[in-house]
Amino acid sequence: MSQIYSFAGENEFYRRGAIYPNPKDASLLLSLGSYVDVYFPPSKRSRVVAPTTVFSAFEKKPVSFDVLPDECLFEIFRRLPGPQERSACAFVSKHWLTLVSSIRQKELDVVPSNTSEDGGDDCEGCLSRSLDGKKATDVRLAAIAVGTAGRGGLGKLSIRGSTSVSKVSDVGLRSIGRSCPSLGSLSLWNLSTVTDNGLLEIAEGCTQLEKLDLNRCSTITDKGLVAIARSCPNLSELTLEACSRIGDEGLQAIARSCSKLKSVSIKNCPLVRDQGIASLLSNTTFSLAKLKLQMLNVTDVSLAVVGHYGLSVTDLVLSGLSHVSEKGFWVMGNGVGLQKLNSLTITACQGVTDAGLESVGKGCPNMKKAIISRSPLLSDNGLVSFAKASVSLESVQLEECHRVTQFGFFGSLLNCGEKLKAFSLVNCLGIRDLATGLPASPHCSALRSLSIRNCPGFGDANLAALGKLCPQLEEIDLCGLKGITESGFLHLTQNSLVKVNFSGCSSLTDKVVSAITARNGWTLEVLNIDGCSNISDASMVSIAANCQILSDLDLSKCSISDSGIQALASSDKLKLQILSMAGCSMVTDKSLAAIVRLGSTLLGLNLQQCRSISNSTVDFLVERLYKCDILS
Repeated sequence: MSQIYSFAGENEFYRRGAIYPNPKDASLLLSLGSYVDVYFPPSKRSRVVAPTTVFSAFEKKPVSFDVLPDECLFEIFRRLPGPQERSACAFVSKHWLTLVSSIRQKELDVVPSNTSEDGGDDCEGCLSRSLDGKKATDVRLAAIAVGTAGRGGLGKLSIRGSTSVSKVSDVGLRSIGRSCPSLGSLSLWNLSTVTDNGLLEIAEGCTQLEKLDLNRCSTITDKGLVAIARSCPNLSELTLEACSRIGDEGLQAIARSCSKLKSVSIKNCPLVRDQGIASLLSNTTFSLAKLKLQMLNVTDVSLAVVGHYGLSVTDLVLSGLSHVSEKGFWVMGNGVGLQKLNSLTITACQGVTDAGLESVGKGCPNMKKAIISRSPLLSDNGLVSFAKASVSLESVQLEECHRVTQFGFFGSLLNCGEKLKAFSLVNCLGIRDLATGLPASPHCSALRSLSIRNCPGFGDANLAALGKLCPQLEEIDLCGLKGITESGFLHLTQNSLVKVNFSGCSSLTDKVVSAITARNGWTLEVLNIDGCSNISDASMVSIAANCQILSDLDLSKCSISDSGIQALASSDKLKLQILSMAGCSMVTDKSLAAIVRLGSTLLGLNLQQCRSISNSTVDFLVERLYKCDILS
C-alpha cells in the first residue's frame, strides 16, 4: 500500500505484455494436477449492465436560458456592450425580443461611446420605417425598435392599421418609446387599440419628437396629448383627424408647452371648440405659419382670433365650418392680423358672402393664392370686390360657385391687377357665353395660365374675348367644354402656348390642332387631346412636322390609325417622353416598328384598351423598351 502512495512516475507500471515473462509460469495461476480433466465449452461473454441510478447523475441534459427568470435575462441584456449585441439576442426568440425592447435607454449599464470621434455614423435618427395593414403588429414594432438602435436610430415612423381588428397596441408603442429616443416624426392611423398609455410611453422616451399625426385614433384622449406637450417641447407639426376624444384641454396643453409649433391641422374632432383654437392661436402668435381647420364645431369667435393673432400665418385652410357666419369672415378680415397670409383656401363655408370675402381681401394685402369652392352665396359683386381688394393676388381658383357668371369672371380678370398669373374655373354652372363684346380695356398682360373645366355654358364668344384680353397665355386647360366649336378654338392660336389640354372637347378638329402646332411648334411641350374623337391622322402629320420640343402627347380615344403613329415615328425632331394611345382601337400590330422607334426616348407608354394590339406585341415592347413604363 505504501508503494501505491509513493508512486511518482510511469516507469513502475507495466504498459503492455503478459503478466508473467515466462509463459510456463502461467500454469501457476491454477494449481490443478495433470490427472484432472476439465472441459470448458465455448460461450459468449455475458453483458454486464450497471444499474441506471449509478450513471444518471453523469448524463448530459440540454441546457436552456429559458430556465432563467426574466429578471436575470433583463440584467444580462442591459449589460451587453452595444446595440448590435442586444439586437442579436433579440432575434433569438419572441420572448427575448420582448425583453430587449422593454429596456429603457436610461436603464442600460453601458457608457455611450462618442462615435463621431471614431469616424462612425453620426446620422442620429436618419432611418424611416412604415407599417401598413396586416404588417402592423407589436412584434414588428419591437423588431424595428431593436434593429434600428444600432444603425443610426429611428427618425420617422408611420403606422397605418387595417380597417378590421388592429394588431398594434400600447405594447408596440412601448417598444418604440423605450428603444428609439431619436424619433422625430410619428404617424398613427386607424389604431383603435392604442390608448393614452402608448402615447405616454412615446412622450417619456421620445422627447425629440417634432411631428405628430393622429388619424382615427378613437381611444386616445386629451391625457395622451397633454403628456406629449409636457415632454416634447420641440413639437413643430401637429395633425389631428377624426380623434373623437381629443378636445380643448389637449390643445391648451400643446399651446402652453410647445412654443416652436409651426403647423397645425385639425379635422373632424367634435370636442375641439373655440376655447382650444383661441388658446392655440394666442400662444403661438409668432411661430404658427400653417393652420387648417376642417369640419369643426367652431364659431365666429375662432375666426376672429385667427384674424387677430395669426401674425405669422402664411397658409390658411378653412373647410366645412358650418357654424361660422358672414360675421366671422368679416371680423377675420378686419382683424388686421393676417398681414403675412400668402395662401387662402375656403371650402364649403356658408359664411362666405360678398361682404365677408371682400373684407378678407382687404385684410390680407400680401395674399397671392386664393381657392374658393362650394360657396353658394358668393356672387359676381363679391368676386370683383375681392379682386380689387387683393392687390397682390397671383392665382385664383373658383370651384362650384354657381352664382358667379361670366360677368364676374371677366370683371375679376380686369380688376385683379398686373400680378395675376393664373385663373381657374371648375364646375361653375352659372357661366354663360357673352352676348356682347367686352368694353375697351387694358390687357391682362401677366396672365399665363387659364383653366376652364366642366363649365358647360362657356362658349366661343368667351374664348374670343380671352384671346384679345390675355395675349400672353402659355398654359390653356379647356376640359369638357362641349359647347366650343372650331371657330372658338382658333381664337387662341395666336398665343405662344407651352401646355395645352383640350381633353373632352368633342368639337376639336384637325384644323385647330394643325393651326396650334404650326404657330407654337417651338414652344409646345404638352398636348392633351384625350377624347377628341374628330382628331385623325392629319393632326399627327402636323405634329410630326412642326413640334420641336413636344415631350408629352395624349391621343387617348382619338380616331388615329397606324398611319398616324408611323407619321410620328418618321419625324427626326420629335423626342416624346410620354405617349398615351389608350382606347385607340384603329392602332394595330402594324405600328410595332413605329412604336419601337418612338421608344428610343419614351419613358411612359399607355396602351390600355387598344384592342387591335395583341398581347404578343405588348410583350415584345415590354422586353424591347426596358427603360419605358408600359401600361396595357
